[in-house]
Amino acid sequence: MKKLLALTTLGFACAFGTAWAADAPAPAAPAAAASAPAKAPTAQQSKMKTCNVDAKGMKGDERKAFMKTCLSNKAEAAPTQQSKMKTCNVEAKGKKGAERKTFMSECLKK
Repeated sequence: MKKLLALTTLGFACAFGTAWAADAPAPAAPAAAASAPAKAPTAQQSKMKTCNVDAKGMKGDERKAFMKTCLSNKAEAAPTQQSKMKTCNVEAKGKKGAERKTFMSECLKK
């Protein structure tokens, strides 16, 4: 985009000569450059956003270790015990006593 702007400016300068450059103000930048669409987030940026949400409440070394494993590909292949516990707790909502204990045991083995 910068090359296009430079070539356009150079073209105007050549077409109108040096007198034009001294007498008139420089041309405005093209409107298309000002209204360029926002780029979609990359896969790494999306992963970082997800990991940040999951790391809510963690601090210091605990957060650093979690973010390292979360952002690596290893975390996708084998979920951590903490993430399993989180998922199983959500699924066990409404269960109590022995039923919950049995469910949690089976869920965490997966």
